[in-house]
Amino acid sequence: MERARRLCDEVEFSAEDAGRTELNYLCTVFDAVIDAGATIVNVPDTVGYQTPVEYGLLIRTLRDRLQNADRVTISTHCHDDLGLAVANSLAAIENGARQVECAINGIGERAGNAALEEIVMAIDTRKRYYNATTGVKTQELYRSSQMLSQITGKPVQVNKAIVGANAFAHEAGIHQDGMLKAAVTYEIMSPETVGVPRSLIVLGKHSGRHALEARYRELGYTLTREELERAYTAFLQVADRKKRVDDQDLISIHESANCMSAG
Repeated sequence: MERARRLCDEVEFSAEDAGRTELNYLCTVFDAVIDAGATIVNVPDTVGYQTPVEYGLLIRTLRDRLQNADRVTISTHCHDDLGLAVANSLAAIENGARQVECAINGIGERAGNAALEEIVMAIDTRKRYYNATTGVKTQELYRSSQMLSQITGKPVQVNKAIVGANAFAHEAGIHQDGMLKAAVTYEIMSPETVGVPRSLIVLGKHSGRHALEARYRELGYTLTREELERAYTAFLQVADRKKRVDDQDLISIHESANCMSAG
């Protein structure tokens, strides 16, 4: 450690499986490496065993008990074996950690690591709560996720938070109606914030007349009340046969029913 510090200004020490290490011993080791020149002490939850309350308390205890805690940055490295990597990382931030080791799309050993995009957007969306910033350009998150998926050959699950295909897709009729009136009703962040072009109104059997009319308007059609009713009846018949009704389906409904006029 001393030799490393002589060669560079920033030196990190990671305590393997720190979450299950006896606390007094962990503090002794960290105090020693800080004295030897470490500038970052990393507290890995190597096997994803910790819970947010436990891990947050561990970070706070280290911050309070280490003899020279003010000389180092406390870092986290959480795995997702119990699906708690992001929650644990955020709990650590709440309790004084100022470095988070994470990965785009949560890739990593076994069940993966804490997902960078989820941590970044939690901090960005809840600025007042976390009272922290990351410096990450959030508008690049979606593109980075897609690029990594292409490089690794590992697709992003459709319901993945922030960068999944359904993250900004709305299919339920009541959600669509709320979105069309005020996006903030069902979106706590705008898709543009993370680099997604726009929200997606998914037309399916759960969609209502308001969403259908809005999509026809985007396609250049203005519907009277009677035309909308006829179109909606035909739309439901198509929606019963397929999960999603696309624009070509809508145009075909218009042409076959001849119930709309171009706007």
